[in-house]
Amino acid sequence: MKKEQTIDFHIKWVWHAISRMYNVYAASEDMTMSIGYVLLNIDLEKGTPATKIGPSIGMEPRSLTRMLKSLEEKGWIYREINPQDKRFVNVFLTDLGKEKRNFARLGVIEFNKKINESLSKEQLKTFFDVVTQINDIVENTTSGAKYMPIPEFD
Repeated sequence: MKKEQTIDFHIKWVWHAISRMYNVYAASEDMTMSIGYVLLNIDLEKGTPATKIGPSIGMEPRSLTRMLKSLEEKGWIYREINPQDKRFVNVFLTDLGKEKRNFARLGVIEFNKKINESLSKEQLKTFFDVVTQINDIVENTTSGAKYMPIPEFD
């Protein structure tokens, strides 16, 4: 089987293309795609517990800790101990952080607008159905199955 015949090759290939596109866009504001995702996952009014940010974007705790420290040093976020439960720290955006978050938001909106203009509603529905099914298969495979059969190609 050639790599171009595998599903994961195409998923990874597209994801890397999207990642490069977002990183080029974000570079003009001293950001990365990962920083944009973190900023987009912080609630504008209530802040967000630091422990909730990583899982929502698939980021490891150690990487998130380094990133939050960097964002705090840049003055884009600040942290406050949760007054109801002092074990938790909430992350809030500063005014500059809100500007950077909006910049990231506009990039996501523009990308989705281009996709929506290029693909039909039927194509998008099929895409979402397929990626949902693939995710379900991956989740079921990683939660106990020892292996996943690999299909044969001509």
